[in-house]
Amino acid sequence: MTEKVLLSVQDLKRHFEIGQGETLKAVDGVSFDIVKGETFGLVGESGCGKSTAGRTILGLYNKTDGNVLFEEKNVHKMSDRERREYLKKVQMIFQDPYASLNPRSTVLEIIAEPIEVHKLYKSKEEVKSRVYELLEDVGLNRDHANRYPHEFSGGQRQRIGIARALALDPEFIIADEPISALDVSVQAQVVKLLQRLQKEKGLTYLFIAHDLSMVKYISDRIGVMYLGHMVELTTSNQLYDNPLHPYTQALLSAIPIPDPDIEESRERILLEGELPSPIKPPSGCVFRTRCPQAMSICAEKKPVWKEQEAGHFVACHLFN
Repeated sequence: MTEKVLLSVQDLKRHFEIGQGETLKAVDGVSFDIVKGETFGLVGESGCGKSTAGRTILGLYNKTDGNVLFEEKNVHKMSDRERREYLKKVQMIFQDPYASLNPRSTVLEIIAEPIEVHKLYKSKEEVKSRVYELLEDVGLNRDHANRYPHEFSGGQRQRIGIARALALDPEFIIADEPISALDVSVQAQVVKLLQRLQKEKGLTYLFIAHDLSMVKYISDRIGVMYLGHMVELTTSNQLYDNPLHPYTQALLSAIPIPDPDIEESRERILLEGELPSPIKPPSGCVFRTRCPQAMSICAEKKPVWKEQEAGHFVACHLFN
């Protein structure tokens, strides 16, 4: 893996005005870099803002503040021509493969659409040949091209979504919970497919998920989000071996261990209360209302994002 930074997210904020003077702070100051060729995992509970961050990076949402730089170019200040080139290099795999595929279009039409929009080939035969090649890349065959999405299983539909994402030969793919809607038996197959494609095509991934065990399996580095904020970031192994933030520790304690003796005897960290509203987040540290180690300073002051160890960042008053 090279050390060239492909994507840089700098203090990114995405707020939504919801009326009556209230603002929903879905993403509220998130920063991280993704190195070319790596898989960066972004994890957290539902509602933490990870999917909104992914969509803002792609440009489906406008940013409220901060910057997203792709190959040192500001994504939200691109000209129309630059934007078009950016969308060839950056693609997205969506969570629900059925909802993201047009039920009235054949697989051939679905995968061919981005190729035709960007006019990559001159003839329909060339486009069709490219679609067949993509289907084979994801473990399907050309006979599937004339079928409709409802004729496939969930895992097969996600493979079609992956083929569509690959249609423009992208460099960077945002995978927004690509396995959460699939059966457990199929999840590992799709993850292995993504790993193989990454190796063969030199892809870089932003892998968004809430399943920490699967994120560890596929990611080089992992960022943990809570209520629109990044609370911890480090390598996959370091995060699992030495989690620093109380929220990360709680998430990891919820992962079941296959050994029944260990599973029965180990101590779980149970978080009390519900996830606070991003409309009215807690003062100071946003995690303090559920944190078993909360101190008085946590309500008064926002923790500083700092590098506690080499490459291991955390935002917590236990380390400030």
